[in-house]
Amino acid sequence: MLIAARSGDAAASERVFSALYAELQQIARRERRRLRAGETLNTTAVVHEAYVRLLHDQDLPWESRSHLLGTAAVAMRRLLIDRAREHQAQKRGGGARPVDFDEALAVAADTASEELLALDESLRELEGVDARLARVVELRFFGGMTDAEAAQVLGCGERTLRRDWQKAKAFLHSRLAR
Repeated sequence: MLIAARSGDAAASERVFSALYAELQQIARRERRRLRAGETLNTTAVVHEAYVRLLHDQDLPWESRSHLLGTAAVAMRRLLIDRAREHQAQKRGGGARPVDFDEALAVAADTASEELLALDESLRELEGVDARLARVVELRFFGGMTDAEAAQVLGCGERTLRRDWQKAKAFLHSRLAR
């Protein structure tokens, strides 16, 4: 199905999407929980928006099921980060005054958006230092892949991947602890 989808068969793309829909929803649920950035998109909307973004990518480089899921996870992460950026752009300052429940939730969303943007900035910095380590983070953390799945996508051994994962986590921790 992936080969047919890469060659432009729209029906094959739909079949791939249908076959992986449950797994895509699981990834989206995990990303929404993990990146709680005050987004208003529900899980289904995240899956569908990521799918639309993936379809607009003309290269469709998916080599395997795990590669497609990793690419989808990255698309979902970027979607949620874009939403967090939009939220930050609309953020308003204010004086000290009593706030109602909805306003308190908005403040919490602002904090989550700031943390998400800090993570994204650190990940971009890591990508500038070592693109492979950044890809490991995308596949493991955002894609939820196992060591074996991520190693297969990257074309390396599991031990190498685990070492890269440790390096990437140390780098991000040092940047986010500032």
